[in-house]
Amino acid sequence: MKLRTITAAGLAIGLAGCTTIPSAGNPIEARWVGKSAGIFFAAYGPPISDSEQGATTVYTWRGGYKTVRIPAKYAEGADGKRGKQIASARTAYLRCQAEITTSSDYTIRDIRTVADIPGVNGPSYCAEFLAPEQK
Repeated sequence: MKLRTITAAGLAIGLAGCTTIPSAGNPIEARWVGKSAGIFFAAYGPPISDSEQGATTVYTWRGGYKTVRIPAKYAEGADGKRGKQIASARTAYLRCQAEITTSSDYTIRDIRTVADIPGVNGPSYCAEFLAPEQK
């Protein structure tokens, strides 16, 4: 009997540590988990496909298409002048693809980027597009 009680208490403590709160390291999850998928799709366009997996539905969404010109980068020269060119100017074709898992009540439970490329201002265009910094 004591073994069952100890096992049940250990399981309860283990489950108490489980949460669905998004990590601070993922701004997309922080912005969208817990919100209605309808708000997401109204803002960014409809999904390209969906599949039911038990009580959840996984939507594949693609969007954020944008072409930008990224200027050349230069090393810092003497007296604050522009130094030697370290990266040439280029054109970038930005886009994002994500899988959005919703519960039966159409609430986003998980959002995961599937295809992402470096953005204009950071390492993730999806983060720049789907969770822009609030100013």
